[in-house]
Amino acid sequence: MERNLLVIGATGKTGRHTTELLLQHGHHVRALVRGLDGRAERLAALGADVVEGDVLDLDSLAEAAKGIDALYFTYPIRPGLMDATANVAQAAEENGVQAIVNMSQVSARRHTASNAARQHWVAERVLDHAPVPVTHLRPTFFAQWLIDTWADGTGELRLPFADGRHAPIAESDQAKVIAAILEDPAPHAGQIYPLYGAEELDHYEIAEKMSHALDRKVTYVPIELDEFAAILRGRGAPDHLIQHLLAVAVDYRNGVFAGTNDLVKTIGGSDPLDVETFIAQNRAAFDLPTTI
Repeated sequence: MERNLLVIGATGKTGRHTTELLLQHGHHVRALVRGLDGRAERLAALGADVVEGDVLDLDSLAEAAKGIDALYFTYPIRPGLMDATANVAQAAEENGVQAIVNMSQVSARRHTASNAARQHWVAERVLDHAPVPVTHLRPTFFAQWLIDTWADGTGELRLPFADGRHAPIAESDQAKVIAAILEDPAPHAGQIYPLYGAEELDHYEIAEKMSHALDRKVTYVPIELDEFAAILRGRGAPDHLIQHLLAVAVDYRNGVFAGTNDLVKTIGGSDPLDVETFIAQNRAAFDLPTTI
């Protein structure tokens, strides 16, 4: 059944894949974007109803939510999440939206050193109290993280994760889960779903798989938090993001990001990508500058 669906942050990491997948499934998709750039134009060419607006601007968000059956909400690691969440709850309520899929994170909890992770936990509770059924997604580190933190030309992963483990999850696999819930939200109302990729690995094992996929030696070099902070500052990362990443690095060492389950397959319909396949599919990205 064709549905009217809103994707907030439609040009972002999970938003783009979700928009494309929903369009392939024959739905009417309204894509909320902050600017009409090339990424937005590509979505429009695929058939999305691209509208310019800002989740921090209630009026533009409420306008985008008119006639919408269900929406996907994601917000980057930057200040403003609580305002954005309140706006989503209000816009959904006043427009009769029937379901919200909310992108949170695996480290979201009340007592955490990360300001962003704690805000995600509070944002979940805000949406829980809204009169619109909500499903929260808590993914572990994205596989995209391996691209974003790639050290150009050195072949090194310099990260403060010691021998901690996680199962990197591709954005495309998350999109399959998001799309499936938007298409049939009722069975998932009120649920919190941790999402994981195909295999739980430490970064020594990740580096080995990257070496195979890239046909070059990749080495994991565990570093301390102060060096990581310096790397992030050197790449121009804002303070809010740096504070979050330093805190979750400790969480990672303590096993918060570890785990596996079959939710990508049982909800999204197919097995998630393994690390080596993801790297091979995105090989060209490892020739580009780092983004964090």
